[in-house]
Amino acid sequence: MSACCDAASDRKSATWVRRVREIFAWVVPSTVLVLVPKCPACLAAYVALWTGLGLSLSTATYLRWGLLFLCVASLLFLIVNRLYRIGAVFSYFRRETEQ
Repeated sequence: MSACCDAASDRKSATWVRRVREIFAWVVPSTVLVLVPKCPACLAAYVALWTGLGLSLSTATYLRWGLLFLCVASLLFLIVNRLYRIGAVFSYFRRETEQ
């Protein structure tokens, strides 16, 4: 058996790991985005309930906005990364520059 066959079999065995990682990469920010409460007081109450730590209302407000920003940014990164992998981004820009 040649070295290239070994390398190909290694890549094929890790595809399920890559798929699971990719699914979790989409599910985790989406779930956090859905479960973030709308009011900072509720977020402070959830943090106090789950961890026993008390948060001020202003800290809970910043934490809520930070969570929302991180979730949206990670989802946008995943969308752009997916479009880049399928080649849609380059084909769009190529069409714009050719005209």
